[in-house]
Amino acid sequence: MIAGVIDTSLRRASGSLFGLAYGDALGKPTEFLTVAEIERRYGPAGPRELSGEPALVTDDTQMALAVGWALRQSPTLTPEAVEPLLRERFVEWSVSPENNRAPGMTCLRACADLARGVRWQEATVADSKGCGANMRVTPIGLLDVDLDTLAGLAQLQAGLTHGHPTGLAASELTAYAVRLLRDGAMLAEVPGLLTERAHQQRLVYRSDWLGDLWQRPGVTSPEEFVARGWDECLAVLDRLTTTLAGPDDGGDPCRHTGEGWVAEEALATALLCAVRHADDPVRALARGRDHRRRLRLHRRAGRRVPRRRRRGRAGTRGRPMGRPGGTIRSSVVAEGGRTRHQALGWSSERMTHGHSSGLGLPLGGCFNPAVRVPSILGSNAP
Repeated sequence: MIAGVIDTSLRRASGSLFGLAYGDALGKPTEFLTVAEIERRYGPAGPRELSGEPALVTDDTQMALAVGWALRQSPTLTPEAVEPLLRERFVEWSVSPENNRAPGMTCLRACADLARGVRWQEATVADSKGCGANMRVTPIGLLDVDLDTLAGLAQLQAGLTHGHPTGLAASELTAYAVRLLRDGAMLAEVPGLLTERAHQQRLVYRSDWLGDLWQRPGVTSPEEFVARGWDECLAVLDRLTTTLAGPDDGGDPCRHTGEGWVAEEALATALLCAVRHADDPVRALARGRDHRRRLRLHRRAGRRVPRRRRRGRAGTRGRPMGRPGGTIRSSVVAEGGRTRHQALGWSSERMTHGHSSGLGLPLGGCFNPAVRVPSILGSNAP
């Protein structure tokens, strides 16, 4: 499906993408519920079965597919080749009639400028490190590329919309985690390996991929810029390691590693759930549900809602702009033919929107490569 994926890892790659969609759909109905409301509806273990016929995913899975298609379409995996394709796919998503599912304002705002041809370093939302930066990075972790290319691709796809250095670093770490699991690492090993990677990369600014993104008021060097992101990732990985060293109290994982609104917390809390339930992927996905109560609690208490969760209505900014190449269509193709989006189950009849794969374990299928979600993607899914 994605060019460059190692043949012997196809089941793990497939499982990872299906696992992302599964976690996304499993968590979607709980997005704005409190923990008490979730437990009343689903019991103390949380949701364990997909709901709806078919089950519906969110913008997180849609944008992961956009990244995957851009990679597949690219003749080479270089910044010059990949950036225009990512731009096209992101803009295509932003103005699609299927983007009617409360997408994040950061992505909409950046895509609006990308559609106007603004340089991506200027179109990005410079102060945003929302989980949108790494919710869509899974396909990059599945590629058979060297680690420098993996890092550059991960940071580039994040930077098109989320320009904060922590979003860049967390996206690279998420892609690296997928790579580690695809290659056979044990889940329990991943936090330590990510910490080692973060220390190694702390002062590495990938100018060939990022250009002058680092240049902003108060920043004196690219190394200073990128170190800030790696330091925030290291801080949350330290909390993750400390938490995993103790017993599991069965409570809300967000108390330890954060609520998942921002990129580094989304990765750490997803890993916490995954490691705690390495033998029960559905339980790991269900455990990640608790963060969805936060937005409602923020609103009830009158506190500022994190940027990633300020939802906009698709089309209020994006739709009038148009996009190259028309719109995404979900028409049925005769004689068994499928559009490129139908081949991945991306159609208005099969998918909808919310937020869960930011904390919905894009890593999920890697520790259970047999994961299959036909009720999400339909019988025509590859």
